Amino acid sequence: MEQLLEQFFEHLRYERNVSEHTLRNYRIDLGQFYDHLAPADPETGTRREFDIKQIDHITIREWLSQLHAEHKQKTSIARKLAALRTFFQFLLREGVVEMNPAKLVATPRLEKKLPNHLSVEDVVRFIETPDIETDLGKRDRAILEMLYGTGVRVSELVKLDLRDIDFAQKMARVTGKRRKQRVVPFGDPAKHALLQYLAVRNSFLHNAPLAERDTQAVFLNYQGTRITTRSVGRMVDKYITICAGIHNISPHSLRHSFATHLLDSGADLRHIQELLGHARISTTQIYTHVSMEKLIEVYDKTHPKA
Repeated sequence: MEQLLEQFFEHLRYERNVSEHTLRNYRIDLGQFYDHLAPADPETGTRREFDIKQIDHITIREWLSQLHAEHKQKTSIARKLAALRTFFQFLLREGVVEMNPAKLVATPRLEKKLPNHLSVEDVVRFIETPDIETDLGKRDRAILEMLYGTGVRVSELVKLDLRDIDFAQKMARVTGKRRKQRVVPFGDPAKHALLQYLAVRNSFLHNAPLAERDTQAVFLNYQGTRITTRSVGRMVDKYITICAGIHNISPHSLRHSFATHLLDSGADLRHIQELLGHARISTTQIYTHVSMEKLIEVYDKTHPKA
């Protein structure tokens, strides 16, 4: 089993080109399934041997039922089932098993959660919260302007290198999931904020020893190394406490706001899909539900019988 899992993880990393975050989730989910099938002896660490061909849909259902009894979230259970389906599909392709038992197990019905987004007025107010009289404020303002101005994921933003930014064309080349690259435009406010930050960027760079400086990264932390997604999350939390009336948002909320405001202004869903880097249009279609509020508002204002 352990050997098969390692072969599968190699397949994910080198053939399917998944992100480290996705790979880590697969390791956790499949590792938990392995622990369920053959718990390690607490003293010796050894596990009982079993034939992977004997695993059927009933075995998988029993595990998922146990997770449900432990009050695991439906989204977490659905993700683990998806990991098993992918794993057994790999084993089927390699001729290890003759069928994919996970395909016979129904995915838990999930509640559709609408993405959390801000109004245009609240976005502007939130983005303008950092004090741009300070170097840190200039950096934070540039980060917020880029998140909302391009709709990129935080994981994509922190990977940006200086060579990825084209100021003349106001374009940024971002690397998304499965290392797929796309080009996204940004506006004058983001360009102005970036230029203001880059003028003081060396003050961050000089905080790191010469050998540890990340000279290519666009956004740096105060130690002179590439900023992390966690640091961006903490930065957003800090400004939430400062900006009155704005609650329960995350860096991802600016991406949701980007998509919602484009759709409200008449942008085509396919174009929004390209800008967001969604592989499937169904992922983007959730924003049509968000914009129902806008449609109802227009209906109430314009229809004679509203």
